[in-house]
Amino acid sequence: QVQLKESGGGLVQPGGSLRLTCTASGSVVSIYVMGWYRQAPGKQRELVATITHGGKTNYADSVKGRFTISRNTAASTADLQMNSLKPEDTAVYYCNRKQGWDDYWGQGTRVTVSS
Repeated sequence: QVQLKESGGGLVQPGGSLRLTCTASGSVVSIYVMGWYRQAPGKQRELVATITHGGKTNYADSVKGRFTISRNTAASTADLQMNSLKPEDTAVYYCNRKQGWDDYWGQGTRVTVSS
């Protein structure tokens, strides 16, 4: 089993920045994909960004150029740097880790972008 713990959410004004961190613990392996997803009120969960163990990244069009995902394999972490935040970025952000046939989720951290 793998446990995921998110941190770094909060309230920020439009145009501001936040950095989310996901820390994996338990039976982590060296081949994986980690990612961030979000779910806004009344909407389905959607992909924000993913990163492979090799560093290949993928972003939703809505966050390209504003968000950056990074990973530290030794520390089993994946960060999401969010800049130029917009009210429509308001959501609960979930960390995800895929390894082998398994798919793990964190509990989520809330991000609110409001003036």
